[in-house]
Amino acid sequence: MAYEINQVLPRSFSRLKSGESNTPTFASHVRGVLTSLLPRYGLLIAFLALWQVSSTMGWINPAIFPPLNVILSALWTNLANGALLDDIAISLQRSGTAFAFAVVAGIPLGLFMGQFRAVEQALDPILQLFRQTSALALYPVFILLLGLGETSKIFVIFWATLFPVLLSTIGGVKEVDRKLIEMARTYGAGPLTVFRRVILPASVPAIFVGLRLSATTALLLLIAAEMIGANKGIGFQVMNAQYNFQIPLMFAAILLLAFLGLAANALLVLLQRRLCRWSQPNA
Repeated sequence: MAYEINQVLPRSFSRLKSGESNTPTFASHVRGVLTSLLPRYGLLIAFLALWQVSSTMGWINPAIFPPLNVILSALWTNLANGALLDDIAISLQRSGTAFAFAVVAGIPLGLFMGQFRAVEQALDPILQLFRQTSALALYPVFILLLGLGETSKIFVIFWATLFPVLLSTIGGVKEVDRKLIEMARTYGAGPLTVFRRVILPASVPAIFVGLRLSATTALLLLIAAEMIGANKGIGFQVMNAQYNFQIPLMFAAILLLAFLGLAANALLVLLQRRLCRWSQPNA
């Protein structure tokens, strides 16, 4: 034992003298963070930095493309004084209501059509026709039928968000491994049990893909819906700021919509990970 101590102690003292340490340094932490962030966000950071420098240096017209610090300042000011809070609440109510209706209608119909081929063949042509018809092209029709109130705005968003959920659900049901269904039936599972234990869980990842697409579509259609016959909402603020040449406020509202889209997508991804742990690669 004394021999081992005599051999270890000189090595430890030599490491201390040379400045070596087993604990990671601050530089290594920073290097690790940069290594993880740059491959994913490097181009985005470079784009934002180029925008800031170009506008500040006058390489691009700052009246049309204000510096990012000016845009963020306008966003913070209007959030702090409450000018945008009502618009956020109204926009989220419109898009959230339409999204909820699309989920309630699209998922059950998609599960039903995915299981019965005859029903899918009968409904698919008319669904494809409606899907290929732009919701914005039908917006004047919705206004004629439903008026300029909230109903037409919610319905045009619902129309656009329904099809991603519906088609993803149908695809998820059709992609369920038939061997799993046959195995469940072999062990005596009835149709309801097969649906509840096999088909529905296997379809959930595809359904979430449609939900994420629909959430993004809801925010995109929200802008167009609020640009016609609206006096509140983030889309209205974008148009109103453009008309009054309040360009920083216009970009601030656009940036706010982007943040809301990212937040909705992140929330759905988190929910998917919690509900579909079995489908994760590292599970």
